[in-house]
Amino acid sequence: MKKTGLTWLWLSLAIIIADLWSKYIVVQNFEFGESINLLPIFNLTYARNYGAAFSFLADHSGWQKYFFLGLAIVISAALIFSLYKNQAVKKLENSAYALIIGGALGNAIDRAYNGYVVDFLHFYWDIYHYPIFNIADIAICVGAGLLILEAFVAKKEKKNKSD
Repeated sequence: MKKTGLTWLWLSLAIIIADLWSKYIVVQNFEFGESINLLPIFNLTYARNYGAAFSFLADHSGWQKYFFLGLAIVISAALIFSLYKNQAVKKLENSAYALIIGGALGNAIDRAYNGYVVDFLHFYWDIYHYPIFNIADIAICVGAGLLILEAFVAKKEKKNKSD
């Protein structure tokens, strides 16, 4: 029997642990809104996000918490099913799915427990500030980037096979 992509779920678990641990450290050591400058372009800043990426829907009455929790669960379930269908040797695709699952569930756990997501990584240049984010957000973005890369690699491989 061939190994499935489910063997990549260790990466999801590692992301969840790193994400929740980092958020715990921030909450235990920072006051809400506190910011510490580490580099000329980077602060650690304790922020709360009641919405999704870039605080999308954050100013609504609270229904968005359940919407984003449900969305994270549905997407994670679909990606776990995709891992199950994939062969373990599809490293790029499986690692992308695992990163997205870990990020989605890390933020979902935080949202379910707190009612919001803890963010703390704050990059800026002069007066331009990138929205504050966390490790789960990084995992989701890297996973999405890997899926885009995988699509290009697969297209190139398909073209090379047809030549």
